[in-house]
Amino acid sequence: MLLKLDQHDKNVFEFLAQQSNKLRNCATYLLRQAYFTFGDILDDPFGLHAELKTNPHYQIFYSQAAQQVCTEVAESFTSYKELLPQLVSGQLKDKPNLPKYRKKNGLAGWTYPKQALSFDIETGLIRLPLGNTFKALFGFDSLFVTMPHNIKFEAIKELRILPRNGCFYAEFVCKQSDTIIRELDKSRALGLDPGINNWLTCVPNTGDNSFIIDGFKLKSLTQWYNKQVATIKEGKPQGFWNEKLAYITEKRNRQVKDAVNKTARLIVHYCLTHNIGTVVFGWNQGNKDGIETGKVNNQKIVQTPTSRLKKRIEELCNHNGIQFVETEESYTSKASFLDGDSLPKYGEKPDSWKPSGTRPKRGQYKTKAGECINADCNGAANILRKVETQLGLNLAKVCRAVLTLPTRFRIWETKTKKRNGTAIDVLV
Repeated sequence: MLLKLDQHDKNVFEFLAQQSNKLRNCATYLLRQAYFTFGDILDDPFGLHAELKTNPHYQIFYSQAAQQVCTEVAESFTSYKELLPQLVSGQLKDKPNLPKYRKKNGLAGWTYPKQALSFDIETGLIRLPLGNTFKALFGFDSLFVTMPHNIKFEAIKELRILPRNGCFYAEFVCKQSDTIIRELDKSRALGLDPGINNWLTCVPNTGDNSFIIDGFKLKSLTQWYNKQVATIKEGKPQGFWNEKLAYITEKRNRQVKDAVNKTARLIVHYCLTHNIGTVVFGWNQGNKDGIETGKVNNQKIVQTPTSRLKKRIEELCNHNGIQFVETEESYTSKASFLDGDSLPKYGEKPDSWKPSGTRPKRGQYKTKAGECINADCNGAANILRKVETQLGLNLAKVCRAVLTLPTRFRIWETKTKKRNGTAIDVLV
Protein backbone atom coordinates (compact mmCIF):
# COMPACT_ATOMS: atom_id res chain seq x y z
CA MET A 1 0.00 0.00 0.00
CA LEU A 2 1.40 3.38 -1.05
CA LEU A 3 1.72 5.75 1.90
CA LYS A 4 0.51 9.28 1.23
CA LEU A 5 2.81 11.41 3.36
CA ASP A 6 3.11 15.13 3.94
CA GLN A 7 6.59 16.65 3.89
CA HIS A 8 7.10 16.29 7.64
CA ASP A 9 6.17 12.60 7.69
CA LYS A 10 8.23 11.94 4.58
CA ASN A 11 11.29 13.46 6.25
CA VAL A 12 10.73 11.23 9.28
CA PHE A 13 10.38 8.10 7.16
CA GLU A 14 13.50 8.99 5.17
CA PHE A 15 15.47 9.49 8.40
CA LEU A 16 14.35 6.09 9.70
CA ALA A 17 15.16 4.44 6.36
CA GLN A 18 18.67 5.92 6.54
CA GLN A 19 19.08 4.58 10.08
CA SER A 20 17.89 1.15 8.95
CA ASN A 21 20.44 1.20 6.15
CA LYS A 22 23.24 2.09 8.60
CA LEU A 23 22.11 -0.53 11.10
CA ARG A 24 22.17 -3.17 8.37
CA ASN A 25 25.72 -2.19 7.46
CA CYS A 26 26.77 -2.42 11.11
CA ALA A 27 25.29 -5.92 11.37
CA THR A 28 26.89 -6.89 8.07
CA TYR A 29 30.28 -5.69 9.29
CA LEU A 30 30.12 -7.84 12.42
CA LEU A 31 29.08 -10.97 10.55
CA ARG A 32 31.64 -10.48 7.77
CA GLN A 33 34.44 -10.00 10.28
CA ALA A 34 33.31 -13.09 12.19
CA TYR A 35 33.36 -15.04 8.94
CA PHE A 36 36.84 -13.84 7.98
CA THR A 37 38.16 -14.51 11.50
CA PHE A 38 36.55 -17.88 12.29
CA GLY A 39 35.77 -19.08 8.77
CA ASP A 40 32.13 -19.77 9.61
CA ILE A 41 28.74 -18.07 9.63
CA LEU A 42 27.18 -17.28 12.98
CA ASP A 43 23.73 -18.85 12.93
CA ASP A 44 22.41 -17.24 16.10
CA PRO A 45 20.89 -13.77 15.43
CA PHE A 46 20.35 -13.20 19.17
CA GLY A 47 24.07 -12.71 19.66
CA LEU A 48 23.91 -10.03 16.99
CA HIS A 49 21.04 -8.33 18.84
CA ALA A 50 23.04 -8.23 22.05
CA GLU A 51 26.15 -6.93 20.30
CA LEU A 52 24.28 -4.05 18.64
CA LYS A 53 21.97 -3.18 21.54
CA THR A 54 23.97 -0.06 22.39
CA ASN A 55 24.39 1.00 18.77
CA PRO A 56 22.82 4.48 18.19
CA HIS A 57 21.15 3.33 14.96
CA TYR A 58 19.65 0.38 16.86
CA GLN A 59 18.28 2.60 19.62
CA ILE A 60 16.48 4.89 17.16
CA PHE A 61 14.03 2.05 16.48
CA TYR A 62 11.58 0.29 18.70
CA SER A 63 13.49 -2.73 20.02
CA GLN A 64 11.49 -5.38 18.14
CA ALA A 65 11.80 -3.46 14.85
CA ALA A 66 15.59 -3.17 15.34
CA GLN A 67 15.79 -6.88 16.11
CA GLN A 68 13.95 -7.68 12.89
CA VAL A 69 16.47 -5.62 10.90
CA CYS A 70 19.38 -7.54 12.45
CA THR A 71 17.61 -10.87 11.98
CA GLU A 72 17.13 -10.20 8.26
CA VAL A 73 20.86 -9.54 7.88
CA ALA A 74 21.68 -12.75 9.78
CA GLU A 75 19.29 -14.71 7.57
CA SER A 76 21.07 -13.49 4.44
CA PHE A 77 24.35 -14.91 5.79
CA THR A 78 22.63 -18.15 6.77
CA SER A 79 21.25 -18.46 3.23
CA TYR A 80 24.75 -17.98 1.86
CA LYS A 81 26.02 -20.77 4.11
CA GLU A 82 23.25 -23.14 3.00
CA LEU A 83 23.99 -22.48 -0.68
CA LEU A 84 27.66 -23.46 -0.46
CA PRO A 85 27.02 -27.26 -0.27
CA GLN A 86 24.71 -26.95 -3.30
CA LEU A 87 27.52 -25.23 -5.20
CA VAL A 88 29.94 -28.05 -4.35
CA SER A 89 27.42 -30.71 -5.41
CA GLY A 90 26.80 -28.95 -8.73
CA GLN A 91 23.18 -27.99 -8.03
CA LEU A 92 23.97 -24.29 -8.49
CA LYS A 93 25.11 -22.78 -11.76
CA ASP A 94 26.51 -19.54 -10.33
CA LYS A 95 28.67 -19.08 -7.24
CA PRO A 96 26.88 -17.25 -4.40
CA ASN A 97 28.54 -14.16 -2.93
CA LEU A 98 28.99 -13.31 0.71
CA PRO A 99 26.46 -10.56 1.59
CA LYS A 100 27.95 -7.13 0.93
CA TYR A 101 27.46 -3.69 2.45
CA ARG A 102 24.59 -1.54 1.33
CA LYS A 103 25.18 1.72 -0.50
CA LYS A 104 26.32 4.58 1.75
CA ASN A 105 23.52 7.06 2.60
CA GLY A 106 20.99 4.72 1.00
CA LEU A 107 17.52 3.84 2.27
CA ALA A 108 16.38 0.49 3.64
CA GLY A 109 13.11 -0.81 5.00
CA TRP A 110 12.25 -2.06 8.47
CA THR A 111 9.68 -4.44 9.93
CA TYR A 112 7.30 -4.50 12.88
CA PRO A 113 6.04 -7.85 14.24
CA LYS A 114 2.35 -8.04 15.08
CA GLN A 115 2.84 -7.69 18.84
CA ALA A 116 4.53 -4.29 18.37
CA LEU A 117 1.48 -2.87 16.57
CA SER A 118 -1.73 -1.43 17.94
CA PHE A 119 -4.90 -0.50 16.05
CA ASP A 120 -7.36 2.27 16.85
CA ILE A 121 -10.71 1.19 15.42
CA GLU A 122 -12.18 4.70 15.72
CA THR A 123 -9.53 6.44 13.62
CA GLY A 124 -8.66 3.42 11.47
CA LEU A 125 -4.93 3.96 12.10
CA ILE A 126 -2.18 1.53 13.05
CA ARG A 127 0.40 2.83 15.51
CA LEU A 128 4.08 2.18 14.75
CA PRO A 129 6.17 2.70 17.94
CA LEU A 130 9.63 4.29 17.84
CA GLY A 131 12.63 4.06 20.17
CA ASN A 132 13.34 6.14 23.25
CA THR A 133 16.32 7.78 21.54
CA PHE A 134 14.06 8.96 18.72
CA LYS A 135 11.60 10.37 21.27
CA ALA A 136 14.40 12.22 23.05
CA LEU A 137 15.61 13.75 19.78
CA PHE A 138 12.31 14.68 18.14
CA GLY A 139 9.71 14.75 20.89
CA PHE A 140 7.31 12.03 19.66
CA ASP A 141 7.39 8.24 19.92
CA SER A 142 5.17 6.83 17.18
CA LEU A 143 4.03 6.99 13.57
CA PHE A 144 0.67 6.08 12.09
CA VAL A 145 -0.44 4.35 8.88
CA THR A 146 -3.95 3.79 7.59
CA MET A 147 -5.42 0.31 7.98
CA PRO A 148 -6.51 -1.17 4.60
CA HIS A 149 -10.21 -1.93 4.32
CA ASN A 150 -9.68 -5.40 2.81
CA ILE A 151 -7.51 -6.74 5.66
CA LYS A 152 -8.46 -7.57 9.23
CA PHE A 153 -6.01 -6.44 11.89
CA GLU A 154 -6.16 -9.88 13.51
CA ALA A 155 -4.84 -11.47 10.30
CA ILE A 156 -1.66 -9.36 10.18
CA LYS A 157 1.57 -11.16 11.12
CA GLU A 158 3.95 -8.28 10.49
CA LEU A 159 4.09 -4.89 8.81
CA ARG A 160 6.99 -3.81 6.60
CA ILE A 161 7.86 -0.26 5.63
CA LEU A 162 9.60 -0.26 2.24
CA PRO A 163 11.24 2.75 0.54
CA ARG A 164 11.24 2.63 -3.25
CA ASN A 165 12.08 5.33 -5.78
CA GLY A 166 11.16 8.25 -3.55
CA CYS A 167 7.99 6.61 -2.24
CA PHE A 168 7.19 4.60 0.88
CA TYR A 169 4.99 1.52 0.98
CA ALA A 170 3.38 -0.38 3.83
CA GLU A 171 3.45 -4.10 3.15
CA PHE A 172 1.11 -6.19 5.30
CA VAL A 173 2.18 -9.80 5.77
CA CYS A 174 -0.79 -12.03 6.54
CA LYS A 175 -1.30 -15.73 6.93
CA GLN A 176 -2.10 -17.27 3.57
CA SER A 177 -5.61 -18.57 3.30
CA ASP A 178 -6.09 -22.27 2.69
CA THR A 179 -6.21 -23.62 -0.86
CA ILE A 180 -9.70 -23.45 -2.27
CA ILE A 181 -10.87 -26.99 -2.94
CA ARG A 182 -12.51 -27.14 -6.38
CA GLU A 183 -13.65 -30.13 -8.39
CA LEU A 184 -11.89 -29.18 -11.63
CA ASP A 185 -11.25 -31.61 -14.46
CA LYS A 186 -7.48 -32.24 -14.58
CA SER A 187 -7.81 -33.73 -18.07
CA ARG A 188 -8.90 -30.32 -19.38
CA ALA A 189 -5.70 -28.32 -19.93
CA LEU A 190 -4.56 -24.89 -21.11
CA GLY A 191 -1.20 -24.54 -22.88
CA LEU A 192 0.65 -21.22 -22.46
CA ASP A 193 3.35 -20.05 -24.87
CA PRO A 194 5.16 -16.85 -23.72
CA GLY A 195 6.40 -14.22 -26.17
CA ILE A 196 6.88 -10.48 -26.66
CA ASN A 197 4.22 -8.98 -28.97
CA ASN A 198 1.95 -11.85 -27.98
CA TRP A 199 2.80 -11.98 -24.29
CA LEU A 200 0.92 -15.23 -23.73
CA THR A 201 -0.67 -17.42 -26.38
CA CYS A 202 -3.18 -19.79 -24.80
CA VAL A 203 -4.59 -22.95 -26.38
CA PRO A 204 -7.07 -25.20 -24.51
CA ASN A 205 -7.52 -28.88 -25.33
CA THR A 206 -11.29 -28.53 -24.93
CA GLY A 207 -11.99 -27.36 -28.49
CA ASP A 208 -12.77 -23.81 -27.34
CA ASN A 209 -11.22 -20.81 -29.08
CA SER A 210 -7.56 -20.06 -28.40
CA PHE A 211 -6.67 -16.55 -27.22
CA ILE A 212 -3.72 -14.18 -26.93
CA ILE A 213 -2.74 -11.78 -24.15
CA ASP A 214 -1.54 -8.70 -26.02
CA GLY A 215 2.02 -7.57 -25.31
CA PHE A 216 2.25 -4.52 -27.58
CA LYS A 217 1.17 -2.07 -24.87
CA LEU A 218 3.68 -3.42 -22.35
CA LYS A 219 6.44 -3.31 -24.96
CA SER A 220 5.47 0.27 -25.81
CA LEU A 221 5.66 1.31 -22.15
CA THR A 222 9.11 -0.25 -21.86
CA GLN A 223 10.36 1.49 -25.00
CA TRP A 224 9.06 4.87 -23.81
CA TYR A 225 10.64 4.34 -20.40
CA ASN A 226 14.01 3.48 -21.96
CA LYS A 227 13.81 6.53 -24.21
CA GLN A 228 13.14 8.82 -21.24
CA VAL A 229 16.01 7.30 -19.24
CA ALA A 230 18.41 7.69 -22.18
CA THR A 231 17.41 11.34 -22.61
CA ILE A 232 17.84 12.20 -18.93
CA LYS A 233 21.16 10.34 -18.60
CA GLU A 234 22.68 11.77 -21.77
CA GLY A 235 26.02 13.38 -20.92
CA LYS A 236 25.73 12.39 -17.25
CA PRO A 237 28.32 10.29 -15.35
CA GLN A 238 27.93 6.56 -14.70
CA GLY A 239 25.41 5.84 -11.95
CA PHE A 240 23.62 9.19 -12.28
CA TRP A 241 20.21 9.27 -10.58
CA ASN A 242 17.70 11.99 -9.75
CA GLU A 243 14.08 12.45 -8.72
CA LYS A 244 12.83 12.41 -12.30
CA LEU A 245 14.41 9.01 -12.93
CA ALA A 246 12.98 7.72 -9.65
CA TYR A 247 9.51 8.95 -10.62
CA ILE A 248 9.41 7.38 -14.09
CA THR A 249 10.96 4.14 -12.80
CA GLU A 250 8.38 3.81 -10.04
CA LYS A 251 5.58 4.57 -12.50
CA ARG A 252 6.74 1.83 -14.87
CA ASN A 253 7.17 -0.63 -12.00
CA ARG A 254 3.55 -0.07 -11.00
CA GLN A 255 2.38 -0.52 -14.60
CA VAL A 256 4.31 -3.79 -14.89
CA LYS A 257 2.92 -5.08 -11.60
CA ASP A 258 -0.59 -4.17 -12.74
CA ALA A 259 -0.07 -6.02 -16.04
CA VAL A 260 1.24 -9.13 -14.30
CA ASN A 261 -1.65 -9.27 -11.81
CA LYS A 262 -4.36 -8.64 -14.41
CA THR A 263 -2.97 -11.22 -16.82
CA ALA A 264 -2.57 -13.91 -14.14
CA ARG A 265 -6.08 -13.24 -12.87
CA LEU A 266 -7.47 -13.48 -16.41
CA ILE A 267 -5.80 -16.86 -16.98
CA VAL A 268 -7.07 -18.33 -13.71
CA HIS A 269 -10.55 -16.87 -14.25
CA TYR A 270 -10.67 -18.52 -17.68
CA CYS A 271 -9.70 -21.88 -16.17
CA LEU A 272 -12.32 -21.66 -13.42
CA THR A 273 -15.02 -20.61 -15.88
CA HIS A 274 -14.23 -23.44 -18.34
CA ASN A 275 -13.59 -26.18 -15.73
CA ILE A 276 -9.92 -26.44 -16.69
CA GLY A 277 -7.87 -28.16 -14.00
CA THR A 278 -4.39 -28.07 -15.57
CA VAL A 279 -2.20 -25.20 -16.81
CA VAL A 280 0.92 -26.06 -18.82
CA PHE A 281 3.50 -23.26 -19.11
CA GLY A 282 6.30 -23.53 -21.68
CA TRP A 283 9.55 -22.29 -20.17
CA ASN A 284 13.25 -22.81 -20.70
CA GLN A 285 15.35 -22.10 -17.60
CA GLY A 286 17.92 -19.36 -18.19
CA ASN A 287 16.37 -18.45 -21.53
CA LYS A 288 17.45 -14.82 -21.07
CA ASP A 289 21.02 -15.57 -19.99
CA GLY A 290 23.56 -14.48 -22.58
CA ILE A 291 20.87 -14.01 -25.21
CA GLU A 292 22.08 -12.44 -28.46
CA THR A 293 19.29 -11.24 -30.74
CA GLY A 294 20.60 -7.73 -31.31
CA LYS A 295 20.68 -4.77 -28.93
CA VAL A 296 17.08 -3.69 -29.53
CA ASN A 297 15.53 -7.17 -29.31
CA ASN A 298 17.67 -8.10 -26.31
CA GLN A 299 16.26 -5.10 -24.43
CA LYS A 300 12.67 -6.09 -25.27
CA ILE A 301 13.15 -9.71 -24.20
CA VAL A 302 15.11 -9.08 -21.01
CA GLN A 303 12.79 -6.32 -19.75
CA THR A 304 9.57 -8.26 -20.39
CA PRO A 305 8.51 -9.60 -16.95
CA THR A 306 7.48 -13.07 -18.15
CA SER A 307 9.21 -14.85 -15.27
CA ARG A 308 7.24 -12.76 -12.76
CA LEU A 309 4.05 -13.55 -14.69
CA LYS A 310 4.79 -17.29 -14.61
CA LYS A 311 5.37 -17.17 -10.86
CA ARG A 312 2.16 -15.23 -10.27
CA ILE A 313 0.10 -17.63 -12.40
CA GLU A 314 1.59 -20.54 -10.45
CA GLU A 315 0.67 -18.89 -7.14
CA LEU A 316 -2.94 -18.29 -8.19
CA CYS A 317 -3.24 -21.79 -9.66
CA ASN A 318 -2.02 -23.39 -6.42
CA HIS A 319 -4.41 -21.25 -4.40
CA ASN A 320 -7.39 -22.20 -6.56
CA GLY A 321 -6.66 -25.92 -6.82
CA ILE A 322 -5.44 -25.81 -10.43
CA GLN A 323 -2.54 -28.08 -11.38
CA PHE A 324 0.39 -25.99 -12.67
CA VAL A 325 2.94 -27.77 -14.88
CA GLU A 326 6.11 -26.18 -16.25
CA THR A 327 7.73 -27.83 -19.26
CA GLU A 328 10.67 -27.02 -21.52
CA GLU A 329 9.57 -25.66 -24.90
CA SER A 330 12.39 -26.69 -27.22
CA TYR A 331 11.38 -26.82 -30.93
CA THR A 332 7.71 -26.15 -30.18
CA SER A 333 7.75 -23.17 -32.55
CA LYS A 334 9.41 -25.07 -35.41
CA ALA A 335 7.55 -28.38 -35.24
CA SER A 336 4.13 -28.75 -36.86
CA PHE A 337 1.39 -29.69 -34.41
CA LEU A 338 -1.13 -30.74 -37.06
CA ASP A 339 1.46 -32.94 -38.78
CA GLY A 340 2.53 -34.57 -35.52
CA ASP A 341 6.22 -33.73 -35.76
CA SER A 342 8.42 -35.20 -33.02
CA LEU A 343 9.49 -32.79 -30.27
CA PRO A 344 13.07 -33.45 -29.16
CA LYS A 345 14.50 -31.92 -26.02
CA TYR A 346 17.13 -29.19 -26.21
CA GLY A 347 20.49 -30.68 -27.16
CA GLU A 348 18.94 -34.02 -28.18
CA LYS A 349 17.74 -33.17 -31.68
CA PRO A 350 18.67 -35.90 -34.22
CA ASP A 351 20.73 -34.75 -37.20
CA SER A 352 17.98 -35.90 -39.56
CA TRP A 353 15.21 -33.97 -37.77
CA LYS A 354 13.35 -31.46 -39.92
CA PRO A 355 9.99 -29.76 -39.32
CA SER A 356 7.14 -30.57 -41.68
CA GLY A 357 5.91 -26.97 -41.83
CA THR A 358 7.39 -23.56 -42.54
CA ARG A 359 6.83 -19.97 -41.44
CA PRO A 360 6.23 -18.00 -44.64
CA LYS A 361 5.72 -14.73 -42.78
CA ARG A 362 5.64 -13.35 -39.27
CA GLY A 363 2.89 -14.84 -37.11
CA GLN A 364 1.92 -17.50 -39.63
CA TYR A 365 2.72 -21.23 -39.75
CA LYS A 366 2.15 -23.30 -42.90
CA THR A 367 1.69 -27.03 -42.44
CA LYS A 368 2.82 -29.78 -44.79
CA ALA A 369 -0.62 -29.82 -46.38
CA GLY A 370 -0.45 -26.07 -47.05
CA GLU A 371 -2.87 -25.08 -44.27
CA CYS A 372 -2.04 -21.81 -42.54
CA ILE A 373 -2.48 -21.42 -38.77
CA ASN A 374 -1.29 -18.95 -36.15
CA ALA A 375 2.40 -19.59 -35.40
CA ASP A 376 2.13 -18.91 -31.66
CA CYS A 377 -0.96 -21.09 -31.34
CA ASN A 378 1.01 -23.87 -33.03
CA GLY A 379 3.71 -23.39 -30.36
CA ALA A 380 1.20 -23.42 -27.47
CA ALA A 381 -0.40 -26.60 -28.82
CA ASN A 382 3.01 -28.26 -29.05
CA ILE A 383 3.65 -27.28 -25.42
CA LEU A 384 0.57 -29.34 -24.52
CA ARG A 385 1.93 -32.17 -26.64
CA LYS A 386 5.19 -32.10 -24.66
CA VAL A 387 3.29 -33.38 -21.60
CA GLU A 388 0.46 -35.21 -23.37
CA THR A 389 1.56 -38.68 -22.30
CA GLN A 390 2.79 -37.63 -18.87
CA LEU A 391 -0.53 -36.01 -17.91
CA GLY A 392 -2.81 -38.25 -19.96
CA LEU A 393 -4.22 -35.40 -22.04
CA ASN A 394 -6.49 -35.84 -25.04
CA LEU A 395 -5.62 -33.34 -27.79
CA ALA A 396 -8.08 -34.60 -30.39
CA LYS A 397 -10.15 -31.41 -30.19
CA VAL A 398 -7.15 -29.14 -30.86
CA CYS A 399 -7.79 -28.75 -34.58
CA ARG A 400 -7.04 -26.19 -37.28
CA ALA A 401 -10.11 -24.11 -36.34
CA VAL A 402 -8.79 -23.70 -32.76
CA LEU A 403 -5.33 -22.68 -33.97
CA THR A 404 -6.29 -20.28 -36.77
CA LEU A 405 -8.06 -17.21 -35.40
CA PRO A 406 -7.27 -16.56 -31.70
CA THR A 407 -9.07 -13.90 -29.71
CA ARG A 408 -6.82 -11.07 -28.53
CA PHE A 409 -7.17 -9.75 -24.98
CA ARG A 410 -5.91 -6.24 -24.26
CA ILE A 411 -5.68 -6.01 -20.50
CA TRP A 412 -5.60 -2.18 -20.29
CA GLU A 413 -8.60 -1.51 -22.52
CA THR A 414 -12.24 -1.65 -21.55
CA LYS A 415 -14.05 -1.77 -24.89
CA THR A 416 -14.50 -4.52 -27.45
CA LYS A 417 -12.87 -3.63 -30.78
CA LYS A 418 -12.07 -5.24 -34.09
CA ARG A 419 -8.71 -5.26 -35.78
CA ASN A 420 -8.09 -6.77 -39.21
CA GLY A 421 -11.23 -8.86 -38.88
CA THR A 422 -10.18 -10.40 -35.57
CA ALA A 423 -12.41 -9.94 -32.55
CA ILE A 424 -10.57 -8.32 -29.65
CA ASP A 425 -12.29 -8.86 -26.32
CA VAL A 426 -11.06 -7.56 -23.04
CA LEU A 427 -11.47 -9.13 -19.61
CA VAL A 428 -10.44 -6.91 -16.71
